[in-house]
Amino acid sequence: MLVVVEMALALVLLIGAGLLLRTFTALRQVNPGFNPHNVLTLRMLLAGPKFQKTADVALLARLGTERLKAVPGVESASLSCCVPLEGGYGLPFIISGRPLQGASSGGGRYQIVSPGYFGVFKVPLIRGREFTDQDAFGAQQVVIINQTLAKQYWKDGDPLGAQIFIGKGFGEFEDGLRQIVGIVGDERDNGLNNNPPPTMYVPQAQLPDHFNAGVVGLGPLAWVVRTKMEPKLLQREIEKELTEVSGGLALTPIRTMDEIVSRSTAETDFNALVLTIFAGLALVLAAIGIYGLMAYSVEQRTQEIGIRLALGAGPGSVRNMVVWHGMRLAVAGVIVGVASALALTKIIASFLYGVQARDPMVFIAVPIVLCAVALFAVWLPAQRATRVSPVDALRCE
Repeated sequence: MLVVVEMALALVLLIGAGLLLRTFTALRQVNPGFNPHNVLTLRMLLAGPKFQKTADVALLARLGTERLKAVPGVESASLSCCVPLEGGYGLPFIISGRPLQGASSGGGRYQIVSPGYFGVFKVPLIRGREFTDQDAFGAQQVVIINQTLAKQYWKDGDPLGAQIFIGKGFGEFEDGLRQIVGIVGDERDNGLNNNPPPTMYVPQAQLPDHFNAGVVGLGPLAWVVRTKMEPKLLQREIEKELTEVSGGLALTPIRTMDEIVSRSTAETDFNALVLTIFAGLALVLAAIGIYGLMAYSVEQRTQEIGIRLALGAGPGSVRNMVVWHGMRLAVAGVIVGVASALALTKIIASFLYGVQARDPMVFIAVPIVLCAVALFAVWLPAQRATRVSPVDALRCE
């Protein structure tokens, strides 16, 4: 029973580890919708009355971007409310000229950016145009949407030129009527295992003052900087320029986008590592258990084996007898383990991405591997049994 339980436990853990490793591989193949390499992110809290007005923040964004671009090795820079994969704000919107069936036409992620944002992250422009310095206060109110929002709300039409009213009824976060001037590719958010949300990008320089004050009060904004080399090599110079242009405001935390991408999968990676370690230990214990049991069994049955050999039994038949006895236990453990794993897949399902909880490949490969290990564990005692001398065995008490 101990061997059967060991085999079953090992199989359950191995199946769990296999599913998480498949998830680990699937997440590494996900296209996040942006290029995270050589991008540095720096958070800055714009505290105090100095940045309550939109024009003040817009000036900081413009001056900061200009100074950063002048740093040798810096390719592009921008100021944004949010960074991909780290979450953001959400607001409803109303499509102008379209009848409503509720309080709004829909909702989506709302991201405030300054010109150059899409260039920093290499987010492709599908149609229309990106933001420029001319998209300032007093100019036509504009918005750029991502492909997901365009496909979801304009299935058979063209969103370019359409107008949407963002945040109606949301008090200080009521943005107003904006015209769609561009469509960009999708960025993943809140983890690589989540589908890209419908997203609206709005130029920071066009925010109403009350909206700007609300955003500044919610938390720090993010400088995003693309470099031509490893970002950490330019971190000191970038910090110096931003600290000077902002009047001494602190920058924290400072992380590369590669670090943020890695952090977004850290929980899954840790779960896969821990379960793989336990599964490996369980496999070793199961192999040791079945080997020890069969070795003890051969020792106990030395006289029986000697008699069989003396009566004409061949080494092959003796070996097969021992192997069959051990593999019956292994197969019983595998059957119990598969049944248990099938019952426990609901627990692990929420941790998986890109793989079914009852993935056929894992449920076929793991029992085969476990049976192969068990066969090796019983093969050694079986080989020892074929070398029993009938004369010495019959002399045993």
